Amino acid sequence: MRATAIAQPNIALIKYWGKRDSTRNLPAVGSISITLRDLFTKMSVQLDAELASDVLYVNDERDDGMLPRISACLDEVIGRSRMRARVDSVCNFPIAAGLASSASAFAATTLAAAGAADLHLDTQRLASLAGRASGSAARSLYGGFVELANKGNDIAMTVLCDADSWPLSVVVAVTESVPKAVGSSEAMEISRKTSPFYANWVERQPEDLDVARNAILERDFRQLAIIAEHNCLKMHSVMWASRPPTMFWNAATMACLQTVRKLQGDGCSVFFTIDAGPQVKAVCLPGDAETVHAALAATPGVTEVLVSALGAAARLVDPR
Repeated sequence: MRATAIAQPNIALIKYWGKRDSTRNLPAVGSISITLRDLFTKMSVQLDAELASDVLYVNDERDDGMLPRISACLDEVIGRSRMRARVDSVCNFPIAAGLASSASAFAATTLAAAGAADLHLDTQRLASLAGRASGSAARSLYGGFVELANKGNDIAMTVLCDADSWPLSVVVAVTESVPKAVGSSEAMEISRKTSPFYANWVERQPEDLDVARNAILERDFRQLAIIAEHNCLKMHSVMWASRPPTMFWNAATMACLQTVRKLQGDGCSVFFTIDAGPQVKAVCLPGDAETVHAALAATPGVTEVLVSALGAAARLVDPR
């Protein structure tokens, strides 16, 4: 009773920040994301009647800190009366550093758990279950450009465009690889309770979703760039105005934004977005990826630059 799944992280262009139901982990706003191809998390779930409790290994090291969330995810998918499980995780990019590692991890865990238990669940159901573990994990069940919308007491998922239909590149400037001091869930609650900008953020989100959705459907890079940057800066403004303020950026983050602005001034088709972390994601046309990579690599404070095309949905793989 073992299964292995791979899921890619996703980068939100129209952000999710805040929850309307913390118990079910339902987002306060809809979101639109792109799924990456070249970064991944592989999760293997082995159900074993001989185990007294669950155990988790991340990149071959035992991880008891993340284990409660993994166990809760297994309970949601399989049921609380399930056999205990050994879970092995392999990730090829920094974990808990603002690169959507939790999204890919819980998407892959959900799919692998269903496979190990021989459950035949459709992707929408898997997305709902993954979203209870990590709000953005639902989007990593799908490939390409994905919209997550609120639907009653659940979420609804739509693929707006597959990865091959509009092949963009994402250049990630890593400015810090250690785990964040404040987790996203905690920071969201602080924002919801204390930021004077939070209510406006929720109220105006449908407008941003409409603009971005139309830009994607029309393959309008310029319009997508404008709305994605605007939405990103609004989200971080909500955090900065919270009490206490949540500041994920560092000096290198700011330097990367200046680099992207210079590239834009030089005629490069590129825009930035930043999730709950210090890393800068530069989305560009494939022909500009090499130029963007070189510019960000030369930016002070950048420790690593990752490049990815857009990718496909989460999938079961050979466990070997």
